[in-house]
Amino acid sequence: MGKCALERVRIEIRGIVQGVGFRPFLYRLAAEHGLQGTIENSASGVELDLEGPREALERFISQLPERAPSLALIESLKADWGGEPSGRRGLTILRSRTADFRDTLISPDIGICPDCLRELRDPRDRRYRYPFINCTNCGPRFTIIRDIPYDRARTSMAAFPMCPDCEREYGDILDRRYHAQPDCCPVCGPRLFFLGGEGREQPGEPLELARALLKSGGILALKGLGGVHLACTLDRAAKLRRRKQRDEKPFALMCRDVEAARALCHISPEEEALLESSRKPIVLLKKRRPGLEEVSENGRIGVMLPYTPLHVLLFGEDLDALIMTSANLSDRPIVYRNDEALRELRGIAGGYLLHDRDIQTRCDDSLLWVLEGKEYPARRSRGYVPFPVKITGGRGSVLACGAEQKASFCLSKGDYAFPSQHIGDLKNLETLEHYEQQIRHFERLFDTRPELLACDLHPDYLSAAYAQERSRREGLPLVKVQHHHAHLAACMADNGLEGPVIGLIWDGVGLGSDATAWGGECLVGDYGGFERFGSLRPIPLIGGDRAVKETDRLAYALLRDSGCEPGGGEAAPAYEAMLRAGLNCPLSSGMGRLFDGVSAILGIKTRCSYEGQGAVLLEAAAGETEERFPYELEGSPLRFDWRPMVRALAAEKTAGVPAPLLAAKFMNTLLDMALEMSLAASRETGLKDVVLSGGSFQNMYIMERLLPALRGAGLRPWRHSRVSANDEGLSLGQLMIAQRQWKG
Repeated sequence: MGKCALERVRIEIRGIVQGVGFRPFLYRLAAEHGLQGTIENSASGVELDLEGPREALERFISQLPERAPSLALIESLKADWGGEPSGRRGLTILRSRTADFRDTLISPDIGICPDCLRELRDPRDRRYRYPFINCTNCGPRFTIIRDIPYDRARTSMAAFPMCPDCEREYGDILDRRYHAQPDCCPVCGPRLFFLGGEGREQPGEPLELARALLKSGGILALKGLGGVHLACTLDRAAKLRRRKQRDEKPFALMCRDVEAARALCHISPEEEALLESSRKPIVLLKKRRPGLEEVSENGRIGVMLPYTPLHVLLFGEDLDALIMTSANLSDRPIVYRNDEALRELRGIAGGYLLHDRDIQTRCDDSLLWVLEGKEYPARRSRGYVPFPVKITGGRGSVLACGAEQKASFCLSKGDYAFPSQHIGDLKNLETLEHYEQQIRHFERLFDTRPELLACDLHPDYLSAAYAQERSRREGLPLVKVQHHHAHLAACMADNGLEGPVIGLIWDGVGLGSDATAWGGECLVGDYGGFERFGSLRPIPLIGGDRAVKETDRLAYALLRDSGCEPGGGEAAPAYEAMLRAGLNCPLSSGMGRLFDGVSAILGIKTRCSYEGQGAVLLEAAAGETEERFPYELEGSPLRFDWRPMVRALAAEKTAGVPAPLLAAKFMNTLLDMALEMSLAASRETGLKDVVLSGGSFQNMYIMERLLPALRGAGLRPWRHSRVSANDEGLSLGQLMIAQRQWKG
């Protein structure tokens, strides 16, 4: 055969390769190398049948991953050489085809790209100041899709037939908007409109009416990608709190650009890169100076940048920062329909900036820290969902139903696990209905029905009740997973570990395998099982769940158990009587409750309006010191006895030592305990890998010090990076445990 003899290769690519400009990229790259053949979307990704000289085909394959569009993610590339070349001429992109099964991955919603931003600001462009401008590199995806394959007819854009100009772009292989399903323009696309506080459409330019409302101190209901936000200027935070009935929980901000954000917060290069990334999450940044307590009472503010063209136009050149918080009431899901916004937000919003493109799936803003230069998620939603986690040993389809607080679910298909977006706390019917609706939506999008269910051990969780009822109704096997074992497995799966590992699992509460309340655990285990190596001395919760909000009850219990004067004021006799009688004083080893109790002892927070508030403010109060309190580790399982620490803390507080130093000494003591307990587990088991999971590890004072301390002691610490450390992430762990038990 001669040097230029033709060969043939069939290539199958899986990953996020539809709706991101992937086929036009392949067309251009193949043409560049003089190749002939066909390119088509398939049910599982993209398939190519190409012919050309062997050297040209190999160059094409080698350059494909490194030159792919930024939104594409190639999970696998399989090249099958052979077959008789047909001598065909030209390149052709074939029509999408639908198979009996569908394995295509779907792109998350992506912030406005630089090219669309330039067109938005160009008076000569036909989409100048059009608030729904998008292309294959940006715009809505997950929130507008109803079904797959990802074609316009299966999205909210089906209601907007394209005009001839958009049709021409859509069909031009060399155009940036080739097969961009949300493509539109002012002639054929969605329409923006402004309604006054009474819900009647107002005459005038909608954006300018909305901007005027904000500048005059009003509260705006703004429909975005995944739901409606309430927006106002920073000086109207107290007004928004009163109307929204949101006592003290921090608000997020949207800033016009990084420089506007830098005026309020310290921003590292890694944080700046995340703020400006295509995902555009809320990033938790350290305040530059004291103040803005009405926005955020702690030391950090959640900040995001405009991620839609509508946001960019709303800020213009003269608004620097706005409060931008999800429009919901009383722990209910974010409002996402126009009629719902007008009904639910009456009396809160002074005006409504809405549009007529339906949101198919509500999706909150994602929330992250940057830890050691990398993402550390607190809430995984817009920009990240429905991107999957690749898992090892996948088999069949499993639905893991998650916990109750910060609820999520996780659905698997083959080697992929699909964690859902943030759902919220399953405390009411509206959130439960949203949860069940999203499970049905994921099953439809990924064309799978679960063959196995997993849930938490706790019998009162609504997520567990859903799993149990569905198990009975459909005859599906159900695996009940211990809460902290699920946390351990979630961090393992997040990092691709097989185990066994040591797990430091610190959270508020979870039902233990002995039917008591756990929460400050050192476990040793893997997906197949675990042992409880260490824990905290249990804390009496005076009044049960009331102690989570009325944390002076925790302070009383800690001080009394430590032999200190417990105080308690007028409530002391009642607390004492309950403790003596053992009446509604369940014991809990929850680390979150220890944080809350110490916060109350120091007078930082004795009444909490949201879960974990005492712990958050304790972290924010911490000063600078390397000192520690005494403590003891004893017994089997190894138990952290906090009584010596509480006695010393109380004595120093009485002596007038400032609360910031005491807060830092308390957390330094926990760092020492965590290291000592991990080393003891390592000596006994020979293990070096330590996974960190649970909501208490959202404390950056702890995390920024514990990771290097563990490494310095010769251990290998692992933390979350793709799912949250809090209960939102544990559905992934439930899924992995159930799947391995199923296989066994």
